Amino acid sequence: MLWGANLASQPNTARHVAAARRRGARVVTIDVRETEAAAQSHEVLILRPGTDTALALAMMNVIVAEQLYDRDFIERYTVGFEALAGHVARHSPAWASEITGIPADRIVALARRYATTRPSMIVLGGSSMHKGANGWTAGRAVACLPALVGQVGIPGGGLGPRHGSATHGQALTSIVAQERRPPGRYVPSQMARVTEALVGGDVSVMLLFGTDMLSSYADAEQVAAGLDRCDLVVAYDLFMNGTAQRHADVVLPATAWLEELGAKSTNTHLYLMPKMLEPPADCRTVTWILSELARRLGLDDFYPWATDEGPLDAILDHPSTGHATIAALRAEGGIRALRISHVAHPDLVFPTPSGKIELVSQRAREIGLPELPVYEAPPRSSYPLAFRQGRTLTQFHGFYDHGRALPTLAAADPEPVLWIAPADAAARGVVDDGPIRIYNERGEFEARARVTTRIRTGTVWMRDGWEGVNRLTSGAAAIPDEAVEVFGFSGGQAAFDAMVEVAAR
Repeated sequence: MLWGANLASQPNTARHVAAARRRGARVVTIDVRETEAAAQSHEVLILRPGTDTALALAMMNVIVAEQLYDRDFIERYTVGFEALAGHVARHSPAWASEITGIPADRIVALARRYATTRPSMIVLGGSSMHKGANGWTAGRAVACLPALVGQVGIPGGGLGPRHGSATHGQALTSIVAQERRPPGRYVPSQMARVTEALVGGDVSVMLLFGTDMLSSYADAEQVAAGLDRCDLVVAYDLFMNGTAQRHADVVLPATAWLEELGAKSTNTHLYLMPKMLEPPADCRTVTWILSELARRLGLDDFYPWATDEGPLDAILDHPSTGHATIAALRAEGGIRALRISHVAHPDLVFPTPSGKIELVSQRAREIGLPELPVYEAPPRSSYPLAFRQGRTLTQFHGFYDHGRALPTLAAADPEPVLWIAPADAAARGVVDDGPIRIYNERGEFEARARVTTRIRTGTVWMRDGWEGVNRLTSGAAAIPDEAVEVFGFSGGQAAFDAMVEVAAR
């Protein structure tokens, strides 16, 4: 099951899914639009945005009611089954059908097939699903499914996160010495709180290392207002992105990956990225910038390494890399297999307080999250269309100025295009390829329309990264501040969803 996981933005995954299908695997796509993954899928379920939790709860309802769960696995490796069973009993496929727009009989058939197919794998997306207000609860609900049917710790089964393979043991050593921070008032690593701190005047100096905040942060007009209040904004980047052009007092030219020493840890291997070119003119590496800042500010112990290998060796010093060093990678030809399991959680010991899969989570309750996965209906809005974004092969994060700096990508994806259903387009006098205006209470954005049956009525979609598109988006915190440090990598994610209206122009 490709749950919110679009193969077009994950080409490394795509070839494995295609190969699995050739071997006889059944592929199911669940998304808010008919993505490129649909071409590799036997079944495609298009749901309303923000309703993934309801679908997962209804699938669990069927699995529990029909006793399709793995009783032995649940007893040995989970806690809270009885409470979860009682909870999902109130969430029938008929209930979920009204919310998701997916017929109840299809929900029942999906749940039965998933529970009775061994092995079965869920590849969970991230860019679209987890950028919504209910993204965390959706991930929580979906993650319960493999536990119910015992599809954890076995080859070919489980839950595949979109980012990395931490569940397989992959990790690197952090060189951020949080314990050495002096007492003081710090801004939480939370997008919404960073924006609030900027707007509130709590931040005087902002150093942006390869970050286009106006593109990567939601509620971009608030971010812009906050940057305007800073005494100094410095941008370190390869290109003059929108934030640098509009707000930077100083722009420092960055080095490209061929002009600096580095290493890359993938899901399976560690690669050396040797410096191949001298950087032009005044370009400096980020390590040079940091070490020189520390030296000139008199922070003698901030950057304790004499060479570029020093911080890399410290980061690579981890069991998953075999305690690799740059010198060792060079000696091994620049590649080393990671010391990790092909199977996630092979020892069936989990990083929870109980060491088991916690279907009911006391820790979640303590940090302000529901202890069971719950569906929360989106707030009512005077704007009728649910706006969502996602990634494609032509754009990923803000790299190369969102692809604009690479002529082949710019030609393939030259301007913003909004997917809109035929009924929604007709009701607004919008025609295919026609110019449109997308707007709500926060701002507006211009694009062209793609009138298509590949999206549900009431939903509109655009690939993310376009300058100005986040004038429309929410920016609310996806999880409470108390939960940020618990979830690490993605803890500070904001909500990038929005309700909008569309008009021809």
